[in-house]
Amino acid sequence: MSPTRGRPTTEPGLLDALSLLSQVADELVVHTVRDTHLAWADRFHGLTRRTTGPAAAVPHLAHRGIAAAVYGGLSAGLRATSRGLDRAAATGLGPRLDERPAGRFLASAVNGLIGDRLRDERPLMAIPLAVRVGGRDVVPRADALAEAFPDATGRVVVLLHGLCEDESHWGRGREQVGATYAETLAAAGWTPVLLRANTGLGLRENGAGLSALLQHLVEQWPVEVERIALVGHSMGGLVMRAAGAVAATAERPWAQRVSDVVTLGTPHLGAPLARGVGHGSRGMAVLPETAAFGRILDWRSIGVHDLVAGLTEDVPPLPHARYHLVAATLTRSAGHPLAEVLGDLLVRPESAYGRDARGRELFPGADLLHVGGTGHFGLLNHPEVHRALTAWLA
Repeated sequence: MSPTRGRPTTEPGLLDALSLLSQVADELVVHTVRDTHLAWADRFHGLTRRTTGPAAAVPHLAHRGIAAAVYGGLSAGLRATSRGLDRAAATGLGPRLDERPAGRFLASAVNGLIGDRLRDERPLMAIPLAVRVGGRDVVPRADALAEAFPDATGRVVVLLHGLCEDESHWGRGREQVGATYAETLAAAGWTPVLLRANTGLGLRENGAGLSALLQHLVEQWPVEVERIALVGHSMGGLVMRAAGAVAATAERPWAQRVSDVVTLGTPHLGAPLARGVGHGSRGMAVLPETAAFGRILDWRSIGVHDLVAGLTEDVPPLPHARYHLVAATLTRSAGHPLAEVLGDLLVRPESAYGRDARGRELFPGADLLHVGGTGHFGLLNHPEVHRALTAWLA
């Protein structure tokens, strides 16, 4: 991948996304089909050679030569298309991804999957960690914050989404529930600050960035910040924990003002699905016929890798903050036999609560809430969580 240069805008556009799609089609689709095709051809040739002898070598070599030419032509065409789209995008043609909800959704999903590669190889496509208002970044500077938050209070609640999400995901099901968490807390006197992050980056890297952003936010906030509450969905909760562990050099560190940390379906002890992807990748690498599919799984970002283990005892809770941990299960009862196995389909209750059967407990004394009959994304906007937030952050 190669970054574009000399463009009149710093925001990625549709042509940038299409250029990336062309490259992914080359590196993943064409290369996977080619390698799998040739591996099976070699396997078949090895079997036929036992009965036909050296005579089978000629058609086999001819087949490989033709296949290599076909796949090489497809690959060259896709690379040329990607370069052409990059040149067109550099002129500023086409709509910006941030102009439409679908574009913002696409950018967040791609960043979650390969955001670390985008940062290094296509930085224009990499999402910067930022405060978001009205689908736009807000610079953490006094004048910009005063304009974006005209009714700012001294109680600030920061909401951070999970993997492949953006700030708009907090509006899920608003029509049915009647409000978002941000709206509920704003009515209670809090000023909600929604963030967007590149969830493909490592937890600790995102944590360091979040710590720096929150320090700027506190120092430039329109009024004196008295109290901070952190609310994180899924990976967002892990990033917030990582931010709290960053060593402070400021005279008045932001973390000292944190009174409450709320995590919603956060895999504190890791997520089974992320662990399964890693096992699948290693298993597929054993055979040449499936190795290419293993490489597809290996494309996953550092952020996804970090979900395998979560954050354990090396990232302790803030000693002065109250922790509130929410877990969901597809079953209505927490005691149902399937509740511990399936959890919310992505995270099990023991991981969401930070404790396991071996007696490990990351958050002694924390408030625990079980939400039954819903999945992982149902926690983004659920009536029971609305009621709990109102009580916890009173």
